[in-house]
Amino acid sequence: MSGINTLPFVLMLAGMLACAAVAGEANRVTTQSCFADPTTMVSDLSARVGASQLKQRQAELRGKRLGLVVNQSSRLGHCHLVDVLDELGLQVTVIFTPEHGFRGDADAGAAVADSRDQHSGVPIYSLYGAQKAPSPTQLARVDLILFDLQDVGTRFYTYLSTLHYVMQAAASAKIPLWLLDRPNPNGRWLDGPLLQAEFSSFVGLHPIPLLHGMTLGELALMIKGEAWISNSNALTLTVLPIANYRRDLPYDLPVPPSPNLPNRQSIAWYPTLALFEGTSVSVGRGTAWPFQLAGHPLLLENPATWALTPVSTPGAALNPPWRDSLIGAEDFRAELPEHGLMVEVWLAWQTRFKAKGMTLIDKPAFFDKLAGTDQLRQQLEQQQTAAQIRQSWKEGLASFARRRAPYLLYP
Repeated sequence: MSGINTLPFVLMLAGMLACAAVAGEANRVTTQSCFADPTTMVSDLSARVGASQLKQRQAELRGKRLGLVVNQSSRLGHCHLVDVLDELGLQVTVIFTPEHGFRGDADAGAAVADSRDQHSGVPIYSLYGAQKAPSPTQLARVDLILFDLQDVGTRFYTYLSTLHYVMQAAASAKIPLWLLDRPNPNGRWLDGPLLQAEFSSFVGLHPIPLLHGMTLGELALMIKGEAWISNSNALTLTVLPIANYRRDLPYDLPVPPSPNLPNRQSIAWYPTLALFEGTSVSVGRGTAWPFQLAGHPLLLENPATWALTPVSTPGAALNPPWRDSLIGAEDFRAELPEHGLMVEVWLAWQTRFKAKGMTLIDKPAFFDKLAGTDQLRQQLEQQQTAAQIRQSWKEGLASFARRRAPYLLYP
């Protein structure tokens, strides 16, 4: 195949446009209550996300000016959280949004401008870019913050960093914060190296593994309990937990959490394939299968390989790797990873590049930020075995498992 198969590509674009059309559109007229069916299927269980408890707790919110941290994933059944609060007669005075914006359609790394909700007129402030935390001025008309974002359980997915900075701002302003919890689709994995302090950045702020196996609600409790924000005792934190949830159950997200994670397959492979962002290997940005392939012109040496051409697309319009160039690709669309992190995939690519006298990790500083350490890069360059690399994580993972135990909410 010399280009992108047209049908899947059109379906991807249609999905993105549909997501953009519904995400964050506040105060729509609906004929069905937001609480009519507030369940989300996790395997064979009907789980109820934290937002489903708001009706029972609305008296505690009555008369308060609410600030929201939300995006297109902040939904209860068919309703966005803004609609939910409108149905309950509660007042929203300001909205904050993370990377990818209020509607979840901005490119990875793209600046998101401040705006207003077109229906309610409520101001929307971006927390991605120069400003990472709500300012005191923006919080001046807020009595309580509701945080409701869908995470994917990977340390470098930036919604966790946004949570950190929102918690810090809430503690400084002495504003209570309610976190409306959601399932972790990678919740059964505890895997990878722990972040070392010298590699701290917006893609990793805490000494946790790359796959931590926790929900954002559990992580919020840990951030406060471990004093990872200053003045943590000043923060009044409430977590509205998920009902009927176990972290080891498969979970298909009802709404893509960001443009390049459209399905379970991409979310499952994301922890492994995202490290290729520190290399010249494509992870499918600019194709119909983001985070479901690993591609490079090197693979074209095999005439039977899957070949395709990344192009500028919604969510990958900046400059996807190998844009408008033919590449060969390793296909992950039909299988799920056997481990949270597939070390074998990294090692196979290291072997391919080394055989050609080429450097796989050509952006080492960024690779190390994603990994949270320079040790993993060195291990790959030394071509240590997968067993050796995993063994090097064992002690740190055991220590973290003990440290996180007091904060876990789910079996």
